[in-house]
Amino acid sequence: MKKNETCGEKRFFLVSLGCPKNLVDSEIISGNLLSSGWTLTADPEDASLFVINTCAFIPSARQEAAEEIASAAAWKEAAPGRRIMVSGCLTRYDSRVREEYPCVDFWTGPGDVARVAEIIGGASPAPECAYCHDEKTPMLQLTLPHVAYLKIADGCGNGCAYCIIPRLRGALRSRPAKSVLNEARTLVANGVREIVLVAQDTTVYGADRPGSGETLAGLLAQMDRLDGDFRVRLLYTHPAHYTEELIGALSSCEKVYPYLDIPLQHISDRILSAMNRHITSGEIRALLKKLRARIPGLVLRTTFITGLPGETEEEFRELEDFVREQKFERMGVFPYAAEPGTRAAAMPDQVPAAVAEARAQKLMKAQNARMKRLCGRLAGQEMRVLVDHVEDGVAVARGVWDAPDIDNAILIPHVGKSSVGSWQLVRVVGRQGCDLVAERIRRGAK
Repeated sequence: MKKNETCGEKRFFLVSLGCPKNLVDSEIISGNLLSSGWTLTADPEDASLFVINTCAFIPSARQEAAEEIASAAAWKEAAPGRRIMVSGCLTRYDSRVREEYPCVDFWTGPGDVARVAEIIGGASPAPECAYCHDEKTPMLQLTLPHVAYLKIADGCGNGCAYCIIPRLRGALRSRPAKSVLNEARTLVANGVREIVLVAQDTTVYGADRPGSGETLAGLLAQMDRLDGDFRVRLLYTHPAHYTEELIGALSSCEKVYPYLDIPLQHISDRILSAMNRHITSGEIRALLKKLRARIPGLVLRTTFITGLPGETEEEFRELEDFVREQKFERMGVFPYAAEPGTRAAAMPDQVPAAVAEARAQKLMKAQNARMKRLCGRLAGQEMRVLVDHVEDGVAVARGVWDAPDIDNAILIPHVGKSSVGSWQLVRVVGRQGCDLVAERIRRGAK
């Protein structure tokens, strides 16, 4: 009998799609299967189970999921006894999706990540998405050994008019601070040097548990007191939920990078109101001014959406002017895409997709030019960076400016592989596109 001619071999192959929050779910899926006697393989030909953890946030994510399912279907047809599991947000996006893919054996949602082995054994998927893991949940870290994503909450209640996340992920569910801190301690003890905090909205951490007194500011302060040479990076913060307490913590916590990811989405008051962003243009400007003044060396990353229904040329120019004025260190832009069931999808004056795309490209073209000029101004500066990997004697590293798999990199020639996962002091000597080129400052050098 040839290998994999029966499904008795408990080996699984995993494809994780989407954002870092989804990657944490994939780590939980892997941990659940491993603790139930399965073995992870990097070669689908060695597997009897093909697991795809999907994202369904935007059309391109759903298309990517469809392509992976098609690939898995061909894999399944190639040998008897093979099975497919599709997990994640796609399973909650539209119940009809299951009819499109009869090749799929198991459908599991975001609330089932710690129960996939049970579902393979015959248990039913959860009807609602109400799960939140803790530090005792079996997990397999799927990132570089020295970098980890730590999910502090799941779900969302912001109700942005264009977004389907509450439907996919359910209501806000914050983990107790004790659980988060215990997981952080374990990560640092295992050699993690950068902990990236993620949630659908990290700034509302604890708001669903008002009696606990737990807030993001308090959590950061406690993480700052943990032992170890590590840094904390904060992603997915909402501009409407910054408080004086949080700004104070960000300005005083030494282990928290002065890097803030704040998706602003737009600056026109009318568009912000239509988006249901709970903040005005004036409040955004005041917040950014305060953050710049209070947090030394602050790096701001943001994202915008172009082409929301009704967005006029004048409102787009207002956004252009704002981006030019603020000079964001890092930025991304998404053209609006109507999501069925959202309020924005039913709005009048839908902007043609080509117009939304052209506006997004125009913003990013200007941003890329700004980033190249900024790289030039960084020449001669010294930075402490974390080496992610080494290719042909060139280290690919990141500092405060760059989140893993999102932003840019710092390239350091003449570095050995033994430096992977270590902190290095470097001096910027040039750029390569939007990446920096640096040289190591050896111990004792001035």
